[in-house]
Amino acid sequence: MVKQPLTLLILNGKGAGNEDLRAAIATLRDEGFDIAVRVTWEKGDGERYLEEAIRLGAETVVAGGGDGTINEIATALAAVAAEQRPVLGILPLGTANDFATSVGIPAEMEPALRLAVQGKAHVIDLARVNQDRYFINMATGGFGTRITTETPEKLKSALGGVSYFIHGLMRMDTLKPDSCEISGPGFQWQGDALAIGVGNGRQAGGGQRLCPSALINDGQLDLSIVTAQELLPTLLHSLTSNDENPNIVTAKLTSLRIVSPNEMTFNLDGEPLSGREFDIEVMPGALSCRLPPQCALLA
Repeated sequence: MVKQPLTLLILNGKGAGNEDLRAAIATLRDEGFDIAVRVTWEKGDGERYLEEAIRLGAETVVAGGGDGTINEIATALAAVAAEQRPVLGILPLGTANDFATSVGIPAEMEPALRLAVQGKAHVIDLARVNQDRYFINMATGGFGTRITTETPEKLKSALGGVSYFIHGLMRMDTLKPDSCEISGPGFQWQGDALAIGVGNGRQAGGGQRLCPSALINDGQLDLSIVTAQELLPTLLHSLTSNDENPNIVTAKLTSLRIVSPNEMTFNLDGEPLSGREFDIEVMPGALSCRLPPQCALLA
Protein backbone atom coordinates (compact mmCIF):
# COMPACT_ATOMS: atom_id res chain seq x y z
CA MET A 1 0.00 0.00 0.00
CA VAL A 2 1.30 3.46 -0.93
CA LYS A 3 1.92 5.52 2.18
CA GLN A 4 -0.53 8.41 2.38
CA PRO A 5 0.65 11.94 3.24
CA LEU A 6 0.04 13.03 6.81
CA THR A 7 -3.07 15.00 7.71
CA LEU A 8 -3.04 16.71 11.11
CA LEU A 9 -6.49 17.48 12.51
CA ILE A 10 -6.52 20.35 15.00
CA LEU A 11 -9.74 19.87 16.92
CA ASN A 12 -11.41 22.41 19.16
CA GLY A 13 -11.79 20.85 22.60
CA LYS A 14 -15.59 21.28 22.49
CA GLY A 15 -15.77 18.80 19.60
CA ALA A 16 -13.46 16.16 21.06
CA GLY A 17 -16.34 13.93 22.15
CA ASN A 18 -18.09 13.85 18.76
CA GLU A 19 -18.78 10.15 18.14
CA ASP A 20 -19.53 10.65 14.42
CA LEU A 21 -16.12 12.25 14.00
CA ARG A 22 -14.41 9.42 15.87
CA ALA A 23 -16.11 6.92 13.57
CA ALA A 24 -15.14 8.92 10.46
CA ILE A 25 -11.48 9.07 11.53
CA ALA A 26 -11.47 5.32 12.22
CA THR A 27 -12.99 4.60 8.80
CA LEU A 28 -10.45 6.69 6.91
CA ARG A 29 -7.56 5.28 8.91
CA ASP A 30 -8.76 1.77 8.05
CA GLU A 31 -8.58 2.82 4.38
CA GLY A 32 -4.94 3.77 4.85
CA PHE A 33 -5.14 7.50 5.44
CA ASP A 34 -2.57 8.87 7.89
CA ILE A 35 -4.52 11.15 10.25
CA ALA A 36 -3.11 12.54 13.50
CA VAL A 37 -5.39 14.37 15.96
CA ARG A 38 -4.53 17.22 18.33
CA VAL A 39 -7.08 18.84 20.67
CA THR A 40 -6.88 22.52 21.67
CA TRP A 41 -7.44 23.53 25.27
CA GLU A 42 -6.21 27.12 25.51
CA LYS A 43 -5.32 30.08 23.31
CA GLY A 44 -2.21 29.48 21.24
CA ASP A 45 -2.63 25.71 20.97
CA GLY A 46 -3.66 25.95 17.33
CA GLU A 47 -0.49 27.80 16.38
CA ARG A 48 1.69 25.34 18.32
CA TYR A 49 0.04 22.37 16.64
CA LEU A 50 0.52 23.96 13.24
CA GLU A 51 4.24 24.28 13.98
CA GLU A 52 4.26 20.58 14.86
CA ALA A 53 2.44 19.76 11.61
CA ILE A 54 5.11 21.56 9.62
CA ARG A 55 7.89 19.72 11.47
CA LEU A 56 6.16 16.42 10.69
CA GLY A 57 5.77 17.35 7.03
CA ALA A 58 1.96 17.29 7.08
CA GLU A 59 0.39 17.95 3.68
CA THR A 60 -2.92 19.10 5.18
CA VAL A 61 -3.94 20.77 8.43
CA VAL A 62 -7.64 20.44 9.23
CA ALA A 63 -9.37 23.01 11.42
CA GLY A 64 -12.09 21.16 13.34
CA GLY A 65 -14.43 23.63 15.03
CA GLY A 66 -16.42 26.77 14.33
CA ASP A 67 -15.51 30.00 12.58
CA GLY A 68 -13.20 31.02 15.43
CA THR A 69 -11.16 27.82 15.13
CA ILE A 70 -10.88 28.22 11.36
CA ASN A 71 -9.77 31.82 11.92
CA GLU A 72 -7.07 30.74 14.38
CA ILE A 73 -5.60 28.15 12.01
CA ALA A 74 -5.89 30.40 8.93
CA THR A 75 -4.14 33.22 10.81
CA ALA A 76 -1.31 30.89 11.80
CA LEU A 77 -1.03 29.55 8.24
CA ALA A 78 -0.70 33.09 6.87
CA ALA A 79 2.57 33.47 8.79
CA VAL A 80 4.11 30.34 7.23
CA ALA A 81 6.35 30.62 4.17
CA ALA A 82 4.46 29.52 1.04
CA GLU A 83 6.80 26.62 0.30
CA GLN A 84 6.24 25.16 3.79
CA ARG A 85 2.54 25.98 4.17
CA PRO A 86 0.17 23.00 4.46
CA VAL A 87 -3.22 23.00 2.76
CA LEU A 88 -6.18 23.98 4.97
CA GLY A 89 -9.07 21.57 5.46
CA ILE A 90 -12.28 22.37 7.33
CA LEU A 91 -14.50 20.29 9.63
CA PRO A 92 -17.63 22.20 10.70
CA LEU A 93 -18.07 21.64 14.44
CA GLY A 94 -19.18 25.07 15.66
CA THR A 95 -22.54 26.68 16.34
CA ALA A 96 -22.99 28.77 13.21
CA ASN A 97 -20.30 27.40 10.84
CA ASP A 98 -20.87 30.42 8.61
CA PHE A 99 -17.78 29.97 6.44
CA ALA A 100 -18.12 26.19 6.11
CA THR A 101 -21.81 26.51 5.25
CA SER A 102 -21.33 29.17 2.60
CA VAL A 103 -18.50 27.32 0.81
CA GLY A 104 -20.53 24.09 0.85
CA ILE A 105 -18.65 21.89 3.34
CA PRO A 106 -20.90 18.88 4.18
CA ALA A 107 -22.39 18.94 7.67
CA GLU A 108 -21.94 15.15 8.08
CA MET A 109 -18.59 14.17 9.54
CA GLU A 110 -17.40 11.45 7.15
CA PRO A 111 -17.95 13.33 3.87
CA ALA A 112 -16.57 16.51 5.48
CA LEU A 113 -13.45 14.66 6.63
CA ARG A 114 -12.97 13.05 3.21
CA LEU A 115 -13.19 16.47 1.60
CA ALA A 116 -10.73 17.93 4.13
CA VAL A 117 -8.22 15.13 3.43
CA GLN A 118 -8.74 14.45 -0.28
CA GLY A 119 -10.56 17.43 -1.77
CA LYS A 120 -9.10 19.61 -4.48
CA ALA A 121 -7.03 22.45 -3.08
CA HIS A 122 -7.94 25.95 -4.26
CA VAL A 123 -5.96 29.12 -3.72
CA ILE A 124 -8.08 31.59 -1.74
CA ASP A 125 -7.79 35.08 -0.29
CA LEU A 126 -7.46 36.18 3.32
CA ALA A 127 -8.13 39.61 4.81
CA ARG A 128 -5.80 41.48 7.17
CA VAL A 129 -6.88 44.11 9.71
CA ASN A 130 -4.49 46.67 11.23
CA GLN A 131 -1.50 44.62 10.04
CA ASP A 132 -1.75 41.85 12.64
CA ARG A 133 -5.32 40.47 12.73
CA TYR A 134 -6.99 38.38 10.04
CA PHE A 135 -10.31 37.00 8.87
CA ILE A 136 -11.07 34.31 6.33
CA ASN A 137 -14.83 34.85 6.31
CA MET A 138 -16.12 38.25 7.41
CA ALA A 139 -15.63 41.28 9.62
CA THR A 140 -18.92 42.61 10.99
CA GLY A 141 -19.56 45.81 12.87
CA GLY A 142 -22.66 47.21 14.57
CA PHE A 143 -25.74 45.04 14.88
CA GLY A 144 -24.11 41.84 13.63
CA THR A 145 -21.23 42.20 16.07
CA ARG A 146 -23.49 42.79 19.05
CA ILE A 147 -25.57 39.73 18.20
CA THR A 148 -22.62 37.36 17.88
CA THR A 149 -20.75 38.64 20.93
CA GLU A 150 -23.78 38.85 23.23
CA THR A 151 -25.80 35.74 22.30
CA PRO A 152 -25.78 33.47 25.39
CA GLU A 153 -23.86 30.19 25.05
CA LYS A 154 -26.90 28.18 26.23
CA LEU A 155 -29.02 29.69 23.45
CA LYS A 156 -26.31 28.88 20.89
CA SER A 157 -26.11 25.28 22.10
CA ALA A 158 -29.87 24.79 22.06
CA LEU A 159 -30.75 26.46 18.76
CA GLY A 160 -27.54 26.67 16.73
CA GLY A 161 -27.22 29.42 14.12
CA VAL A 162 -30.84 30.60 14.43
CA SER A 163 -30.07 31.60 18.04
CA TYR A 164 -28.20 34.66 16.75
CA PHE A 165 -31.25 35.83 14.85
CA ILE A 166 -33.62 35.23 17.78
CA HIS A 167 -31.32 37.02 20.20
CA GLY A 168 -31.04 39.86 17.70
CA LEU A 169 -34.82 40.26 17.64
CA MET A 170 -34.83 40.36 21.43
CA ARG A 171 -32.29 43.18 21.37
CA MET A 172 -33.84 45.37 18.66
CA ASP A 173 -34.71 48.04 21.21
CA THR A 174 -31.03 48.59 22.01
CA LEU A 175 -29.98 49.34 18.43
CA LYS A 176 -27.78 52.38 18.02
CA PRO A 177 -26.01 53.22 14.76
CA ASP A 178 -22.26 53.73 14.58
CA SER A 179 -21.13 57.04 13.13
CA CYS A 180 -18.12 56.46 10.91
CA GLU A 181 -16.29 57.27 7.69
CA ILE A 182 -15.35 54.50 5.27
CA SER A 183 -12.94 55.07 2.40
CA GLY A 184 -11.11 52.98 -0.17
CA PRO A 185 -9.83 53.16 -3.75
CA GLY A 186 -12.53 55.13 -5.61
CA PHE A 187 -14.94 54.91 -2.67
CA GLN A 188 -16.01 57.34 0.07
CA TRP A 189 -18.92 57.13 2.51
CA GLN A 190 -19.74 58.90 5.76
CA GLY A 191 -22.79 58.52 7.99
CA ASP A 192 -24.53 56.35 10.56
CA ALA A 193 -24.36 52.60 10.03
CA LEU A 194 -26.53 50.08 11.82
CA ALA A 195 -24.47 47.20 10.46
CA ILE A 196 -21.26 46.86 8.46
CA GLY A 197 -20.07 43.71 6.73
CA VAL A 198 -16.66 43.36 5.10
CA GLY A 199 -16.78 40.01 3.40
CA ASN A 200 -14.30 37.60 1.97
CA GLY A 201 -17.15 35.12 2.54
CA ARG A 202 -20.87 35.85 2.35
CA GLN A 203 -22.56 35.29 5.70
CA ALA A 204 -22.01 35.81 9.43
CA GLY A 205 -23.94 35.68 12.68
CA GLY A 206 -25.55 32.32 11.98
CA GLY A 207 -26.70 32.93 8.41
CA GLN A 208 -26.99 36.72 7.92
CA ARG A 209 -25.97 37.12 4.26
CA LEU A 210 -24.45 40.56 4.56
CA CYS A 211 -22.26 40.14 1.46
CA PRO A 212 -24.27 37.85 -0.83
CA SER A 213 -22.04 38.17 -3.90
CA ALA A 214 -18.63 37.83 -2.23
CA LEU A 215 -16.04 35.47 -3.72
CA ILE A 216 -13.06 34.07 -1.84
CA ASN A 217 -10.60 34.09 -4.74
CA ASP A 218 -11.31 37.33 -6.62
CA GLY A 219 -8.69 39.49 -4.88
CA GLN A 220 -11.41 41.78 -3.49
CA LEU A 221 -13.48 42.35 -0.35
CA ASP A 222 -17.21 42.99 -0.46
CA LEU A 223 -18.42 45.92 1.65
CA SER A 224 -22.05 46.21 2.79
CA ILE A 225 -23.29 49.11 4.93
CA VAL A 226 -26.82 48.93 6.35
CA THR A 227 -27.93 52.56 6.70
CA ALA A 228 -31.66 52.11 7.39
CA GLN A 229 -33.31 53.05 10.65
CA GLU A 230 -35.45 49.92 10.31
CA LEU A 231 -32.92 47.10 10.39
CA LEU A 232 -35.20 44.05 10.44
CA PRO A 233 -37.11 44.85 7.20
CA THR A 234 -33.81 45.72 5.54
CA LEU A 235 -32.19 42.43 6.51
CA LEU A 236 -35.28 40.44 5.57
CA HIS A 237 -35.34 42.21 2.21
CA SER A 238 -31.72 41.25 1.59
CA LEU A 239 -32.46 37.63 2.55
CA THR A 240 -35.60 37.23 0.45
CA SER A 241 -35.14 39.50 -2.56
CA ASN A 242 -32.57 39.83 -5.32
CA ASP A 243 -33.53 43.47 -5.93
CA GLU A 244 -31.22 46.34 -5.15
CA ASN A 245 -31.85 47.54 -1.60
CA PRO A 246 -31.71 51.34 -1.23
CA ASN A 247 -30.85 50.98 2.46
CA ILE A 248 -27.66 49.01 1.81
CA VAL A 249 -24.56 50.65 0.35
CA THR A 250 -22.23 48.15 -1.35
CA ALA A 251 -18.79 48.18 -2.93
CA LYS A 252 -15.99 45.82 -3.96
CA LEU A 253 -12.59 47.00 -2.75
CA THR A 254 -9.04 45.72 -2.37
CA SER A 255 -8.60 47.79 0.79
CA LEU A 256 -10.60 50.14 2.99
CA ARG A 257 -10.23 52.32 6.05
CA ILE A 258 -12.92 52.76 8.71
CA VAL A 259 -12.62 55.70 11.11
CA SER A 260 -15.05 56.53 13.91
CA PRO A 261 -15.10 59.26 16.57
CA ASN A 262 -16.27 56.61 19.04
CA GLU A 263 -14.95 53.16 19.82
CA MET A 264 -16.38 50.46 17.56
CA THR A 265 -16.13 46.70 17.81
CA PHE A 266 -15.66 44.51 14.76
CA ASN A 267 -16.09 40.78 14.87
CA LEU A 268 -13.43 38.99 12.83
CA ASP A 269 -14.82 35.48 12.25
CA GLY A 270 -16.23 35.67 15.76
CA GLU A 271 -13.16 37.25 17.38
CA PRO A 272 -13.80 40.83 18.64
CA LEU A 273 -11.50 43.75 17.85
CA SER A 274 -12.25 47.21 19.27
CA GLY A 275 -10.89 50.58 18.26
CA ARG A 276 -11.57 53.79 16.35
CA GLU A 277 -9.52 53.05 13.21
CA PHE A 278 -9.51 49.90 11.12
CA ASP A 279 -7.32 49.39 8.05
CA ILE A 280 -8.53 46.33 6.16
CA GLU A 281 -6.84 44.86 3.09
CA VAL A 282 -7.20 41.72 1.02
CA MET A 283 -4.29 39.28 0.75
CA PRO A 284 -4.86 37.62 -2.63
CA GLY A 285 -4.01 33.92 -2.82
CA ALA A 286 -2.79 33.80 0.77
CA LEU A 287 -3.93 30.24 1.50
CA SER A 288 -4.71 26.94 -0.17
CA CYS A 289 -7.96 25.32 1.01
CA ARG A 290 -9.71 22.05 0.15
CA LEU A 291 -13.18 22.91 -1.11
CA PRO A 292 -16.07 21.01 -2.69
CA PRO A 293 -16.58 20.87 -6.48
CA GLN A 294 -18.69 23.73 -7.80
CA CYS A 295 -18.08 25.78 -4.64
CA ALA A 296 -20.32 28.85 -4.98
CA LEU A 297 -17.71 31.23 -3.55
CA LEU A 298 -15.06 30.56 -6.19
CA ALA A 299 -14.77 32.87 -9.18
